[in-house]
Amino acid sequence: MEALIMPFMNRLNHFSCVIFCAGLGILVSSVSAQTTAKPYNIVKSTQIMGTGGIDYVTADSDARRLYVPRGNETLVFDLDTLKPAGSIASGRAHGVAVDSKSHHAFCSSSPVVMWDSQTLKTIKSIDVQGRPDGIFFEPQTERIYVFSHSAPNATVIDGKDGSVVGTIDLGGAPEQAQSDGQGHLYGDLEDQDKIAVVDVNTLKVTAQYALGGKGGGPAGLGLDAKNHILFALCRKPATCVVLSADDGKILATLPIGNGTDGGGFNPATMEAFSSQGDGTLTIIKETSPTNFEVAQTVKTKSRAKTCTLDTKNNQIVLIATERPATPPVASTNNAPATTSAETNQPAGGRRGANNGPGLLDILVVGR
Repeated sequence: MEALIMPFMNRLNHFSCVIFCAGLGILVSSVSAQTTAKPYNIVKSTQIMGTGGIDYVTADSDARRLYVPRGNETLVFDLDTLKPAGSIASGRAHGVAVDSKSHHAFCSSSPVVMWDSQTLKTIKSIDVQGRPDGIFFEPQTERIYVFSHSAPNATVIDGKDGSVVGTIDLGGAPEQAQSDGQGHLYGDLEDQDKIAVVDVNTLKVTAQYALGGKGGGPAGLGLDAKNHILFALCRKPATCVVLSADDGKILATLPIGNGTDGGGFNPATMEAFSSQGDGTLTIIKETSPTNFEVAQTVKTKSRAKTCTLDTKNNQIVLIATERPATPPVASTNNAPATTSAETNQPAGGRRGANNGPGLLDILVVGR
């Protein structure tokens, strides 16, 4: 009898072990999935009173500084505490680019202002043509690209000495750019619904990728340099068009919020992101080089339509402006009294908007 029972008990114990291990595996997978799926939210914010419109925001992750051009100056904040850290007289600048190697920073104004990113002391002004808007630092060549909606579409500046290297006709009005660090720069052409590809060594346009009617008015751009994938963030309709950086083949389209004006891609999390004026931030997960999904829509703040990535903390920083609250205005004809906060009138936004006094909101989104 013992000879019959023992094999059965051994099989039973083996089966129980298998069941236990399977259950443990499911539990670990569940915990792992919950950890991975931890949602984004606003982890930090601040407000500061000031005057003037805003456009782009730039994080210098290495130096732990945040740049926000507003009015006739570029405001500087501590990226960790969000406390003011200085300012640069920069005229009506739109954005900032930083060469972390030479510690030189530049803003897209006319003329372009160049300063020392460590001391914040102005080095010189650089005359450029066109109407400077967006700006981008290309790391391989250590050059600054100043973008304009009118000719020339791009003025290229040496990040080390501030000399003008050349200009480029991109064939349209550029908004945002990305570099793969391997000799290619990609810029979205807002008025052409295309992505221009530039050889950063020859400063020549080598290709233009059409969005094929899948999205229009691209205003933000993300790039997964490792897998050669572009994320064109479009306004008309509110769509992210995912395409190959090698040949422009469209891989997918995904919905985003309304009024995008910026975005990017975080290789540490394999996520693209788009900030929208409707008060949302769309997070797109790249689950594989051929699969993409909207992972989360984060509620931010109305008109927070431009953003930047803090690569050290994997956090996204957004900016917006708003009117400060004021005492109620006396009503007439028995209508209820209102405050400026209730009317929700913008105090800035893209250059050319109301440039009166108002609050600058800085929002940090993270996990």
